[in-house]
Formats: sequence, C-alpha cells, structure tokens
Amino acid sequence: MSLISKLFTNEPGRKLKLNRAFWWVLGVVLVLQLYFVRELLAAELLFGMVFAILFCIGFAIYMIGRAGERGFDWAEQAMRRGFVAVQEISRRPFRHPRSESAQ
Repeated sequence: MSLISKLFTNEPGRKLKLNRAFWWVLGVVLVLQLYFVRELLAAELLFGMVFAILFCIGFAIYMIGRAGERGFDWAEQAMRRGFVAVQEISRRPFRHPRSESAQ
C-alpha cells in the first residue's frame, strides 16, 4: 500500500489519527506563530526605545551646539561694543582743552 492510499482511506481509525495529527500540527504552528509575533513585537519595541534614546542624545548634542553658537555670537557682539567703547574713549583727549595744564 502506498503512502497516499494509506492517508486517504475509508478506515475510521486512520482518518481519526490523521485528523488528530492535523489539528495538533495546526495548533503547534499557530502557537509558534503567536510566539514569534510576540518576539518580533518585543524586538521592535526594544529597537524603537534604543532609537528614541539615540535620537534624544543627538538632539541634546545639537541643542548644546546651537546654544554654543548663540553664545559665541552674543560674545562677539559684546566684544565689538566694548571695542567701539574703548576706541571712543581713546579718541577723546586725555585733558580737557580749557584745563590749566593744557593751557
């Protein structure tokens, strides 16, 4: 008897065994699929959290860099104002023209 004829027989015992084995295999495949889906969702969640942490670190570094640039711009403007003020002071005569020592 060939394998195919053994599987598709009219004997009730053989059909029952085949039916039970089919449902067991189907149940195992379903449970494994649910397990793997849960594993994949957990892995995606972990990768998402790692990505979010790396994004926050990168964003913090970017914001610190931007604040540093603004600080340098502010310091440059303050330095220019101070330099202009020093030039103004240096252009003035040291003594007033009508003072005693100037005459």
